Amino acid sequence: MLDSPEEEVLAKACDAIYKFASKGDENKVALLGLGAVERLYKLISHEDPIVRRNAMMVFGIMASNHDVKKLLRELDVTSSLLSHLVPEEDVVIHEFATLCLAHMAVEYTTKVQIFEQGGLEPLISLLSSPDPDVTKNSVECIYLLVQDFQSRAAVCELNVIPPLLDLLKSEYPVIQLLALKTLEVISKDRETRIILGENQGLDCLLKILETNEFNDLHVEALAVLGNCLEDVHTMQLIRQTGGLKKLLSFVGVSTVPDIQKNAAKAIAKAACDSENRKILNEENVENCLINLLEIDDDGVKVAASQAISAMCENLASKRAFGLQGIPQLVQLLSSDDEEVKEAAVIALANLTTASPSNASAVAEAEGIEPLVKTLNTERHGAVANAAAVLTNMSTQEPLRLCIQSHGVMSVLTEPLRSASSRVQSRAALTVAAFGCDANARSELRDAGGLGPLVELLHSKDKEVRRNACWAVMVCASDELTAVELCRLGALDILEEINQSTGRRNNFSEAALERLLDNNLSQKYSQMGYLSSSNVITDGFYDYGKIKPGVKLLSLEELSMQELADRRAIIFINAKPQEDVLAVEEKLQHLSYEQTTLSPFTSRKSSREKVRKGKGKKEEEKMKEVEIVSEVQDEINLEDIQWQPPPDFMLMNYINDASKTILPLTTTREQVVALAQFVADKMGGAIERDKLHDFSWELHISEIKFELKSNIVPIGKVKKGTFYHRALLFKVIADRLGIGCSLVRGEYNRGWNEVKLVDDSPQGVTGLLLPPQEYIVDLMFVPGFLMKQESVEADQYKYI
Repeated sequence: MLDSPEEEVLAKACDAIYKFASKGDENKVALLGLGAVERLYKLISHEDPIVRRNAMMVFGIMASNHDVKKLLRELDVTSSLLSHLVPEEDVVIHEFATLCLAHMAVEYTTKVQIFEQGGLEPLISLLSSPDPDVTKNSVECIYLLVQDFQSRAAVCELNVIPPLLDLLKSEYPVIQLLALKTLEVISKDRETRIILGENQGLDCLLKILETNEFNDLHVEALAVLGNCLEDVHTMQLIRQTGGLKKLLSFVGVSTVPDIQKNAAKAIAKAACDSENRKILNEENVENCLINLLEIDDDGVKVAASQAISAMCENLASKRAFGLQGIPQLVQLLSSDDEEVKEAAVIALANLTTASPSNASAVAEAEGIEPLVKTLNTERHGAVANAAAVLTNMSTQEPLRLCIQSHGVMSVLTEPLRSASSRVQSRAALTVAAFGCDANARSELRDAGGLGPLVELLHSKDKEVRRNACWAVMVCASDELTAVELCRLGALDILEEINQSTGRRNNFSEAALERLLDNNLSQKYSQMGYLSSSNVITDGFYDYGKIKPGVKLLSLEELSMQELADRRAIIFINAKPQEDVLAVEEKLQHLSYEQTTLSPFTSRKSSREKVRKGKGKKEEEKMKEVEIVSEVQDEINLEDIQWQPPPDFMLMNYINDASKTILPLTTTREQVVALAQFVADKMGGAIERDKLHDFSWELHISEIKFELKSNIVPIGKVKKGTFYHRALLFKVIADRLGIGCSLVRGEYNRGWNEVKLVDDSPQGVTGLLLPPQEYIVDLMFVPGFLMKQESVEADQYKYI
């Protein structure tokens, strides 16, 4: 019947189809399947007004169906619909044409079509229509269109603000609500907010808030005001008219969570500007926000915490929150809602930044334990900011020690493994903050945290890599941690980073230096140089030169290797082995003549090698062996940590040198005397021409064979060449407080460099000369001092 040439038939057919389509979505789909939409599309432009009106009515209600909308887009009906929005057209046609457009404007492509075809202007003009349905459909369509930034900019030029403000006075709540929602979207643009203020829009919004009858509009009105408060000019205007006090007072007395939440959001937006923060602080907004933290609604707590975070940029506000708000925020850390927990910890991170008093307030509110627990949560923002709070608190030693007692370093191992670069960065920074304490480093080491920390050095994120380098630099402050970091590959990674101009940073260079300074065995093997500040301590060993990237085994690992035809490893240990001495004392107490533990045998074999006393009867021997067995079980040698054997000869050297050299009055005399002392212990002076006859290699091989080990205590070496003597000189000089460096040369050469002040020229008094660098002769004329860069020095080094 829609194809009928008779106008009366067409009108009645459209009316019947309208009634049928109104009864449900299934009927609309049925009509679509019968081809009704295509026929109706032709009829909406029919010359008869009744046919045109009835066809448009069907079009309007059928457009709510998804499949119908899809076909309407294919038919490109928007231009035809817009053409019917002229003033002379029937009001019913206006109503259903705008209804159809409102249904279709949900889709982005239709929004673009309406905008490009100039649909905004006729829609805005219809906002003043006397028919409420036309007004409602038009404002709804505009609301959907302004979601796109192009339309949002265009409506301001078309002067949409006055008619929208007029709609706030409508007797229909749905129209008021849609007008407020539209204002909320378009007031995100600064130009719109200015126009809104010029048209007394702020007064309209405040009147809505003051009217209890409009309580269903309060949430949206607050949202619009929140956008307006972003401008300092608008904020000052509202304050001058007393609107700001009314707003804060309204929030204080309201019990509607959505209103309270939107009010907090409005404050947060306004607080993005420093002048606004100052104004809000003067209006005591802090009390309002602190009260909102007490509301039993998670959304309100989140919004209030976010507003507190924004207000923290104002120092006066930060102090005010420190006095009152911190305990409430700490309580929120125990919330079951993860979003609440995250918002609270972000607020605490901002409150404690550059504020020791607030950091102390967190500790006083018993916030340390929940903060440490927050490091284990799943939300990356919560973990990162909990780490930030703990880092802020760590600047105060009492707080740092208290946090460490809660096992923070163990907990940080998981954040270091996080997939989030932000969490990785904050976790590494926290490790750097707490790693200055030896117990904290030990805890991190035992918890396996050094491994993931070293892995972060590979990060492509600049901040993560920088903070990881910082943490490594701090953690490398003791030998045990430095050695472990080297074992995990930190040294190689840092060298690689420092070779790259793009990845290198100040902390990567400092970390490499610190790592080597606290692992002198590695430094000397790799770089062939120890400065006067690199003091050799017990446990140092000279493995020889290693290539970059080659892993240096620990002394314990080297002690387990079979005797091999390679360069001997010279080690330093001038302290007694306490565990061995304790065992010896216990066994000697049982009247044993001697108990010997071989320096490089394993603990298991040591337990079995107990020498029995002589001249005793078999029964006595058996009894004593049983007693020894019991004592050894009690001592439990299996649990004793491996230690290098003591070098008693080196101990004697140090004692003798202390007695003979320290009494000398000048550093020059001490250096000469120490050089002569070292040469005397290492085979004496050697004539340069007979250097090849000095069979030190054979001597070292004999010691290795005697010990059945590649490791040789330096005190055992009685015929030492250049590098043996230079090492012994450095070891004793460090113990005596004589500054000197140790340098490795080629072809088994090694030497020491010392800085000495020469005497003033004859006849000149009071002249302080700069120190000169000398090479100390330990081989040919022990004690002879050669100026650096001199011919004698070059000959000593290379010839």
